[in-house]
Amino acid sequence: MRTAVSTLELSEPGSLREALVMLDEDPELIPLAGATDLFVALNDGTLPGRRFLNLWSLGALRRISVRADVLSIGALATFAGIAGSRVVRARVPMLCSAALQIGGVQIQNRATIGGNIANGSPAGDSLPVLAAVDAQVVLKSRHEERRVPLSEYYTGYRASVRQPDELIIAVEIAAIEGRQWFRKVGTRAAQAISKVVMAGVRAELPRLAIGSVGPTVLRLGHVEEALAAGRSIDEAVALLEHDIRPIEDLRSSAIYRASVAGNLLRRFWQDTAP
Repeated sequence: MRTAVSTLELSEPGSLREALVMLDEDPELIPLAGATDLFVALNDGTLPGRRFLNLWSLGALRRISVRADVLSIGALATFAGIAGSRVVRARVPMLCSAALQIGGVQIQNRATIGGNIANGSPAGDSLPVLAAVDAQVVLKSRHEERRVPLSEYYTGYRASVRQPDELIIAVEIAAIEGRQWFRKVGTRAAQAISKVVMAGVRAELPRLAIGSVGPTVLRLGHVEEALAAGRSIDEAVALLEHDIRPIEDLRSSAIYRASVAGNLLRRFWQDTAP
């Protein structure tokens, strides 16, 4: 049954500092911005809480900039904003590719990169990109700021190291060397939840990450080591079973997901060949 809106409370901070004070004083507040996932839960009657902290008006968290050769993308940057950013396109073109495949135009204009990280779905299309480029999640509380590698951010299915008094304020990406690659496989060409999604950087030390084949986004460590050591792509594909844990669900079988993962890995190696 749809959640009754009359039972919900919404706090509206006027600044990031005010938002952090509110969270510090009431850690049960749930941050929201574009609310594209929360509105689904609202409609389904599965909303996780009753008190929310609306961050949408905090324009400072939408900034995209480069400092000391590190790309900083504010947590409230929408996927439409990311796709249209010249600096993102120049430095992380595969993130622009992912942004353009997240829902339809309406979703892209509301959904934020911070929300995609916070939601923590293993099918989140931006997450393999961020994992493959060794992105850092910037967390801030009233008292401190810290950076956590995305590869260390998730502790389980939709669970993370973020504390109740912390907000994701940005994601940071150092300069990337190597050819970037992104592919998403869904039930149709657009507006589909990923059955398998993969991102990679072909360099002397290849970096690969994959979504929808485990409880969280996964780095393909065994595959990366094999390719870096000069082993064949067939050998690398055979090692996928050590890195992924595909499940059976309504959208796909584990066998199908494993097969698609292998095909995507071969495609990555073929498409990025020198």
